[in-house]
Amino acid sequence: MTALLKVENLRTWFHTFSGVVKAVNGVSFEIGAGEVMGLVGESGGGKSVVGFSILGLIDSPGQIEGGQILLNGEDLVTAGEPRLRQIRGKEISMVFQDPMTSLNPLHTVGRQMDEVLRLHTKLTAPERLSACVEMLESVGISRAAERLTAYPHQFSGGMRQRVVIAIALLAKPRLIIADEPTTALDVTIQSQILKLMRRQIAEKGASMILITHDLAVVSEMADHITVLYCGKVVETGATRDIIETPSHPYTRGLIDSIPDPEHRAARLRQIPGTVPDIRNLPKGCNFRDRCPRAQAICAVEEPALAPRHASLSSACHFPLQPGELA
Repeated sequence: MTALLKVENLRTWFHTFSGVVKAVNGVSFEIGAGEVMGLVGESGGGKSVVGFSILGLIDSPGQIEGGQILLNGEDLVTAGEPRLRQIRGKEISMVFQDPMTSLNPLHTVGRQMDEVLRLHTKLTAPERLSACVEMLESVGISRAAERLTAYPHQFSGGMRQRVVIAIALLAKPRLIIADEPTTALDVTIQSQILKLMRRQIAEKGASMILITHDLAVVSEMADHITVLYCGKVVETGATRDIIETPSHPYTRGLIDSIPDPEHRAARLRQIPGTVPDIRNLPKGCNFRDRCPRAQAICAVEEPALAPRHASLSSACHFPLQPGELA
């Protein structure tokens, strides 16, 4: 399958007074048309920075130091701001992390939806109104025509997230980047939003990058998963292989931290220690100080991403074998 988006050796660094923060440092992946890719890892791993880099939303003191972001062969790193403005919302849209702050409180929901269509389509005013009503209805908001005249504060958190998703889908983008789309929502609303997004993606024929720290969420949505740690890819592969037979100890740790309903009394395993200071990463493997399998070579040589069993590739000197616990 031809890649819709191909990210190659992306490096996005932040030059601060206390040092260079290499938030994304050599990340590569690709996503085909109609696919959903999960971008997974702990907070501070660089997931959101990858999303903002794709859209060209990195502000000073950050900048893209190198690499390519190819959308159907067009490099977005060198595209320039005028071209990126054409792409944002039309070719690529983003569902931002917090539905409470993603909408402008000074404008009605209808005006904010209409703006997307005015900028990226040639529809007339009546056609835009009809499209907005239809989209709100498709994401499960009743009395859609009436709701267009309401302001964001008149919606619940779950309803606002539905509006944000509707805005992201309005111009029929080919790629949607969803950054922790269910973090601020309660568990019942989370399930509804995930089913809604999956259905909308299937109906619209779009692709999606789902950014999350929650492997339970991504296992329901994604076709394949890329795991980030300290700005680098440590494992990638088909979702089923990642969940059932991970080869990297970090991925195994993330999976073990998910509560198992069949063993309610069992104590959860956790990854020891904390994520290292990204301004002063250890030599060798960045995960070695937290890894139960670390040996002498892990302190001197950084592991390269290499093929393992099934569809998996991981960056580990001592990868797990199927059925083996970390």
